[in-house]
Amino acid sequence: MEKLSKFFNNTVEEMRYKVSWPTYPELQKSSILVLVGSVVFAVVVGAMDYVYDNGLTWFYNQF
Repeated sequence: MEKLSKFFNNTVEEMRYKVSWPTYPELQKSSILVLVGSVVFAVVVGAMDYVYDNGLTWFYNQF
């Protein structure tokens, strides 16, 4: 039980004094970057899915 208590105390101490937390403007910029990257990735994957689906449908309809 002592090890668990020491672990949690060390964790709280590290989160308070050793972690550098981003400022609000940095957090906003990072969030916007992640959102834009996610949208671009989703569009690319969606386009690939559309092309493959139509290509395979055309191919199978040839037989």
